[in-house]
Amino acid sequence: MQPFTYSALPSRVVFGVDALARAAEEVRALGAGRAMVVCTPEQAELGGELLVRLGEVGVSIFTGAAMHTPVEITEQALALARSEGVDCTVAIGGGSTIGLGKAIALRIDTPQIVIPTTYAGSEATPILGETEHGRKVTQRSPRVLPEVILYDVDLTLTLPVALSGTSGLNAIAHAAEALYAENANPIISLLAEDGVRALSGALPRIALDPMNRDARSDALYGAWACGACLGAVGMALHHKLCHILGGTFDLPHAPTHTVVLPYALAYNAAAAPQAISRLARAMETDDPVAALRAIARRFGAAMSLEALGMPRDGLRKAADLAVENPYWNPRPVERDAIFNLLEDAYSGREPALVGR
Repeated sequence: MQPFTYSALPSRVVFGVDALARAAEEVRALGAGRAMVVCTPEQAELGGELLVRLGEVGVSIFTGAAMHTPVEITEQALALARSEGVDCTVAIGGGSTIGLGKAIALRIDTPQIVIPTTYAGSEATPILGETEHGRKVTQRSPRVLPEVILYDVDLTLTLPVALSGTSGLNAIAHAAEALYAENANPIISLLAEDGVRALSGALPRIALDPMNRDARSDALYGAWACGACLGAVGMALHHKLCHILGGTFDLPHAPTHTVVLPYALAYNAAAAPQAISRLARAMETDDPVAALRAIARRFGAAMSLEALGMPRDGLRKAADLAVENPYWNPRPVERDAIFNLLEDAYSGREPALVGR
């Protein structure tokens, strides 16, 4: 056994049903009494229902959460929180909402309760990515780790089929990179493999029957497992590229992860053969790169950066940004090789899994 270090993250996880009814109890358990609900404009109705269910401990709602957590949106939410004397946030939704809750906590250290409605997995991480002036900056801090996560399978039953696919593949990316992270360890590798197994098995069943509660439950568990992996160990090339593409070119978060992941895995395959083998075992396939692309096609997901609206003349800028600040990756991050990766991802060419 190789030496390793593992730091467990102190979050309370409640996996079950009727999360909205439990939220007020969890607010009180945190010693709070003036909670602000946070959501996107699209989920304002659900956020309003949650505010009602909070009763006397719910004092306000902010419905402006946005993709990539723009700093100007955070400032608007902070203004409301301060004016209402908020001492807790309850975020309901996906990565955009969860990101805003984290950004608020970073600045005023309010405890957070998160109720995920997608498979983003960011609720299980002490990681925050914020966008300002066209650049996305990511940081890791225990201050942004939510104190409580309430998982309610019923809230995912109406998650659109297409978003279910890209959200689930986004979660798988967290576990995939955890398998070859610089500080990978055997505990997280076991959790990563099980998370990929759960999600890769559930997603095709959801594509066939979106109301399949067993499949939705497996996917939600898988999303937590994969998110917990990202929270416990570091990131590498895949997440770096996705943050650059999303923050600089405003590409949609989960679909960008869906497009880029097979190419990042193919790039790193020769340098991380054990990680690729674990992915193959979890997905019951000889070629996890091809299997991920097959799942994306099943959901009708975009298969190229061009389809997501990436400008071709932005590829060189993206490659330059990818090598601007050195970071760990199992294979050296070289500018020309990254540009070739991005060109392949732009056109949607089939990535080749080589070097195993």
